[in-house]
Amino acid sequence: MTQIIEITPPCVVALTWTLKDTLGETLDVLESPIEFLVGGDDLLPTLESALQGKEAGAVVELQLEPEQAFGDFNDQLLFLERTALFPEGLEVGLMVEGHALPDGCNPAAPRDILYTITDLYPDHVVLDGNHPLAGIALRIRMKIHTVRTATEEEIVRKSCGTGFFQWGVGSS
Repeated sequence: MTQIIEITPPCVVALTWTLKDTLGETLDVLESPIEFLVGGDDLLPTLESALQGKEAGAVVELQLEPEQAFGDFNDQLLFLERTALFPEGLEVGLMVEGHALPDGCNPAAPRDILYTITDLYPDHVVLDGNHPLAGIALRIRMKIHTVRTATEEEIVRKSCGTGFFQWGVGSS
């Protein structure tokens, strides 16, 4: 007989989900279960709270306001940089780690976050340090597939290594 494990930190849950905005537009679908450490850095605190006490097979639905998810949009994390500073082959959607920004970029641009190239102009590129879902209220429907005891390594790392919800400054 299989032991039923209730979600309490630290444990590992395998989840699938559908993530939508408040207008019902699907933003992300995770169809194959992925493992996350509850009690670590893998999940947003709001998601961890909603999973507490649940078991495999449960479905959890909730709405997250921006401050419970990826924060409000911060226009101070938008930077217009000269295209000539960057290597050729830039594309909208490409991500650049802050510590890898070329010399000559705005010194006020934080180096500990991830930037997305949102616009390309002949002479300039727009770098956005906000999480792509910043400023958006979200609806998430999660299904818990399995729950297991976390390994010592996962507990020490505070992660199963997924990193889906990790972004840098402003992420929780």
